Amino acid sequence: MAETLPQSNLHLLYSNHHGWLFGWLRKKLGCAHQAADVAQDTFVRIIASRDALLGVQEPRAYLTTTAKRLMLDQARRQTIEQAYLAQLALTVEQSAAYPSPEEIALAVEALDQISAALEQLAPKPRQAFVLHYLEGHSHADIAAALGVSDRMVRKYLVQALVSCQLDFG
Repeated sequence: MAETLPQSNLHLLYSNHHGWLFGWLRKKLGCAHQAADVAQDTFVRIIASRDALLGVQEPRAYLTTTAKRLMLDQARRQTIEQAYLAQLALTVEQSAAYPSPEEIALAVEALDQISAALEQLAPKPRQAFVLHYLEGHSHADIAAALGVSDRMVRKYLVQALVSCQLDFG
């Protein structure tokens, strides 16, 4: 955790760059509240990193990269949520029976667990999961997009499914 970094380095990083990062995020996101949340999450992630800032020559580049990754994670979670809501709307159209509030709560909880499991994965397995299970791409298409073999795509999908299973188990 933060024990590997002296407190003064963290304080300097925050005091020298938080305002700049917040401004950059506010322009990028168009919302001060979201910008504040992502800026805070960025510093929390850096503090939680065991090797945070060791050898970092460009702290603003490091901060923007971390913030961009957080925004991508947020976008992935929203994609999963939107896919669920679209499927739910389709199910409602096709069925006279509506899901109960309990069923909806269970589904949202399951989606949160899947999202948390996917966040634990490396980027390529996570992207393979999203491309295959949410966007319906074939293994060959995913392999081409990720620059890996079909066999590697299968391994990524297994890794993602095992991660999801472990979070549910």
